[in-house]
Amino acid sequence: MPKKSETSVSFEKALKRLEDIVSEMENADPDLDKALSLFSEGTELVKFCSGRLNETKKKIEILVKNSAGAKKENFDAKEE
Repeated sequence: MPKKSETSVSFEKALKRLEDIVSEMENADPDLDKALSLFSEGTELVKFCSGRLNETKKKIEILVKNSAGAKKENFDAKEE
């Protein structure tokens, strides 16, 4: 995978590329140099995806924590 800033690569694209790498290594029987290159790229993608998942988890935890303190209000229709 070309070196791009983390913000320019989506999680979905990185995950798809990782799936492609796994498939290629399982089915294409690449030579040693190609396998090493794919493995290296795959480990970088795993780090990237793992980091994005951890960031997302933290954001969700913050949102849940913030919403837990919110006051619930009854929105039943009232007759006037």
